[in-house]
Amino acid sequence: MSEQRKIRVAVVFGGRGPEHAVSCMGGGNMLGAIDRDKYEVIPVGITRDGRWVLAADEPGKLKITGGELPSVEAVAEPGTQVVPWADRRPVTASAPAQIPHLLGDVDVVLPILHGPFGEDGTIQGLLEMAGVPYAGAGVLASAVGMDKEYMKIIFQARGLPVGPHVVVRERDWPPEAADSVSGAADHERKRVLDAITELGWPLFVKPARGGSSIGTSKACDMAQLEAAIDNARQYDPKVLVEAAIEGREIECAVLEGRGGDLPDTSLPGQLVIDGGEEFFDFEAKYLDGASGMVIPAPIPEEHQQEIRRMAALAFDAVSCEGMARVDFFYTPDGQILINEINTIPGLAPTSYFPKMWAASGLPLPQLIDRMLQSALSKRPGLR
Repeated sequence: MSEQRKIRVAVVFGGRGPEHAVSCMGGGNMLGAIDRDKYEVIPVGITRDGRWVLAADEPGKLKITGGELPSVEAVAEPGTQVVPWADRRPVTASAPAQIPHLLGDVDVVLPILHGPFGEDGTIQGLLEMAGVPYAGAGVLASAVGMDKEYMKIIFQARGLPVGPHVVVRERDWPPEAADSVSGAADHERKRVLDAITELGWPLFVKPARGGSSIGTSKACDMAQLEAAIDNARQYDPKVLVEAAIEGREIECAVLEGRGGDLPDTSLPGQLVIDGGEEFFDFEAKYLDGASGMVIPAPIPEEHQQEIRRMAALAFDAVSCEGMARVDFFYTPDGQILINEINTIPGLAPTSYFPKMWAASGLPLPQLIDRMLQSALSKRPGLR
């Protein structure tokens, strides 16, 4: 990179998945916090139908306003846009599935995308093929981290404890009523139902490849279970049914180590829900000001250290890079179970990944710088 100019970074947000608004909030937070003395920033939005557009560099328009969630469509620059520096060519919004020429003009991409079509290895593969450096996990870790079934398989293979769960596919639980199926389908449904019943009540039902608690619900009986599976299938044909774990929800933020060192971990934080929700759902995460996090988590010091150790192990287990947030359950008897890893953790103003790092001595501008410098230090291709 030339020393005559700043590092050019594309902040990519929005996307085709159901977490579009969450991604927009994170993108706005990044635009507002990134060091403009060091980085030249290009805001790039992906609309809900997959178009790549140049977005307005106005972080204030990417916040929740009056209860209304933000969107790329609201900040997209209309038509053909000229990049605001004299020596660059115009940028045209691309059609769905078309790689924009813009990405050939940047030094690094900071993808702030959540869920399918962004956090699952798709954009990572696109950027790998285009030879564009990007922050965060690669294709494998992104895909594994998105699919909770295979995430848990890998954790278990590495000796990391996870909670009891059952995966429900469409062939296991046909959408039709139980009395309308027969033969092999009916037998398979009974087998899966027996496995679910062994988990006990209540249960949590969620899309296997989703996030932000979208499509997640609690089931306390069979009727609620049926409704919860139908609800989760609006977002993913594969559904995860989990046993409820009594205890606290604790999170730990992770950053890739410098120069091949072990991953760095933040102080862990405990989620606190004071808004009346039964669990940490979308409203509690983004709309309820009464919810929050206690940092460090009010648990014994040795258990804090064990959570940090397990977070680093989980990061390495899925071959993660860049950054991640690892979520845990901490039971009343001090047992620690891994819930999941998020390879693009929430970066909105209300998100806890940056708050845990800030409490650990790394404020947001320096956190962003570290993520970008980690991406720029990587060699292209397999590593």
